[in-house]
Amino acid sequence: MKNLNLKTLLVIFVRFRRWLGRYRAILFIVGIMSTYSILVLRINMLNNKQPNSNDVTNQLQLAHPPKLNPAIISKIQQLQDNSVEVKALFNQARDNPFQE
Repeated sequence: MKNLNLKTLLVIFVRFRRWLGRYRAILFIVGIMSTYSILVLRINMLNNKQPNSNDVTNQLQLAHPPKLNPAIISKIQQLQDNSVEVKALFNQARDNPFQE
């Protein structure tokens, strides 16, 4: 085994710096590509993860249906019955609710 003292460590350090200087661009590119590949794999893994049934039931319990006043509902139905144009608008909205 070599005798390690300050001079030999200094020589090893200088050689390592020279080697690192020679290959710094390649090492930088390899480091960036490794980081991106780990990031893409992590995103893919999280994208394919399915929620468990406990989380789904908890979220469904938190979602409350909207509560409408019965007077408002009857007023809208009266307006719909009185106007042919509004009735057509409601029917069209039922057929394709996402059309503007």
